[in-house]
Amino acid sequence: MSERRRRRDTLGGMKFQVEKAVEVLRQTPYTLQRMLAGLSDEWTATSGDPEDWGAFDIVGHLIHGEETDWIPRAEIILARGENRTFVPFDRVAQFERSKGRSLDDLLTEFAHLRSVNLETLVRWQLTPEQLALKGMHPELGEVTLEQHLASWVVHDLNHISQIARKLALKYAD
Repeated sequence: MSERRRRRDTLGGMKFQVEKAVEVLRQTPYTLQRMLAGLSDEWTATSGDPEDWGAFDIVGHLIHGEETDWIPRAEIILARGENRTFVPFDRVAQFERSKGRSLDDLLTEFAHLRSVNLETLVRWQLTPEQLALKGMHPELGEVTLEQHLASWVVHDLNHISQIARKLALKYAD
């Protein structure tokens, strides 16, 4: 048994399944809405610091990912074209793109974009062969569609956790 598989089994890892991924991905907009809607800016405002994001910044980042990362990169892989290299992702684009907007607007936009993207993902009815197709990540190198989609789930959960930690730090003293 490989070390990675042994570690996954020990940690309670799951075999990737699109349906299971969609279960989590579908919940993220609702989780963020329940967690953040109605909170004052003191809790959620942008930090303005590309190295220290507030909840507002994180939601903007998730929107940018919906527009330029998860489904667009999956489409590159599924096209099976000669150029399977992903366009680099601007992880701080939200600072400019979200200026002048409210958190409620961002939460609504995120929910809409996520719904559209999940409809696309489910409609594809991906086969194991398609999940094994590869693309070229600009930082990580070669990745399978399965790895890319699993990263989407992990990315969501990491940012939900990041928001919770950021909120908790408000009363750290």
